[in-house]
Amino acid sequence: MKSDRRAPVAIIGGGFSGTMLAAQLARRGIGSMLIDGSGRAGLGTAYSTAEPAHLLNVRAEGMSAWPDAPGDFADYFVAEGGDARGFAERRLFGRYLRGILDGAVASGHVDVIESSAVAADRGDGGWVVTLDDGRTLAANVLALANGNQPPEPMRGFEAAGPRFIGNPWGSEAKAAVAALAADGGDALVIGTGLTMVDTVLSLAAAGHQGRIVAVSRRGLIPRGHAEFSPAPVAAEEVPHGDLVALWRWLRRRAGEVGWRAAVDGLRPYSAALWQALDEAQQRRFLRHARPWWDVHRHRIAPEVSAMLRELVAAGRLEIVAGRIGDVRSGDGCLEVAIRRRGRPAQSVYESIAYAFNCTGPLGAIERTRDPLLRGLLDAGLVTPDVHGMGLAIDDRNRAGQMVRAVGPLTKGRYWEIVAVPDIRGQAAAVAADIAAELER
Repeated sequence: MKSDRRAPVAIIGGGFSGTMLAAQLARRGIGSMLIDGSGRAGLGTAYSTAEPAHLLNVRAEGMSAWPDAPGDFADYFVAEGGDARGFAERRLFGRYLRGILDGAVASGHVDVIESSAVAADRGDGGWVVTLDDGRTLAANVLALANGNQPPEPMRGFEAAGPRFIGNPWGSEAKAAVAALAADGGDALVIGTGLTMVDTVLSLAAAGHQGRIVAVSRRGLIPRGHAEFSPAPVAAEEVPHGDLVALWRWLRRRAGEVGWRAAVDGLRPYSAALWQALDEAQQRRFLRHARPWWDVHRHRIAPEVSAMLRELVAAGRLEIVAGRIGDVRSGDGCLEVAIRRRGRPAQSVYESIAYAFNCTGPLGAIERTRDPLLRGLLDAGLVTPDVHGMGLAIDDRNRAGQMVRAVGPLTKGRYWEIVAVPDIRGQAAAVAADIAAELER
């Protein structure tokens, strides 16, 4: 079958990972097709928000898209009236990223394909990608930059209908926020991490005056950024290969220099520390330590932290450590049982206008609903990593024959590979490896 178009590389996903891989390839004179049917190519989910209250979680000085130009975004932000050590609006970073994509397209080396890829099959000398409109594209190399995927459906809410928002980043969530702002109903947010923060900010910005109940097993929320004196350490000072020793070292170090400096001091070694742990220790970290690590490592802007505190103090936001029990439909609402941790065994029913699934991105790749990934997995062309979080890759980010993976799909190998400072270097490395393989 003749393909409608051909390029050396087909990149699936137009968020930060895919955009920067395309831009890095363009720098090397290598053509690519950036395939994204969401209408958000160059933005992705994270940076397509139009909400001014949604701020970056990293200071502008750390958000350059280019590893060899660390001040690039800070200069852009300052030119827009910002402070290099401030926290820019995510929509501004989206404009910055879209500008990079536009420049790569203008170079003649990037083609943006505004359709969704539904299948990828081995073809003569490479890959044939099938789009949802029936077209096919041919490429030598397939690059998977799908990014974070929507959370999986939650048990207990199957009969909740439109009052349960399964995807907090979709159009249904926006409609629910508008409805809550209009009628003042109460909201339930399941999960208390970064996705919860975004949802609460959206509700507040829309003028919602009702109550918000946010529930997770431990009731932990992201800590806020604050000024501190950096305290870098050498790699040999940090225990490798022993999770308990590493945890004790971190607690002791936090007592000496403050927890923010201690946690940030590990950032240059996060991948090496993760890879030094055997599979059993990695599982132990994921089961017991991950929630505590996440809220200290992935912090939020000070102004966002202050807003959450104000909402809690005003009684408009309640953070609950507990579990969701029975869910039943009421008269124009949901009746949701919440069993609070440390309280008597009985559950308390809350009358909720809308419930949002903010448990975070899909954490088990075998349960993906993405048709292309599903097909690749079923055909054995890619395999899950040992923890099932993403795809198994080698030390060159290869997920299979002439297949590369970039970004959150590679968490199993790197763990910390969800933020701009991590992914930008990986995108450059993958582009260099593809260039070498294509003998450019």
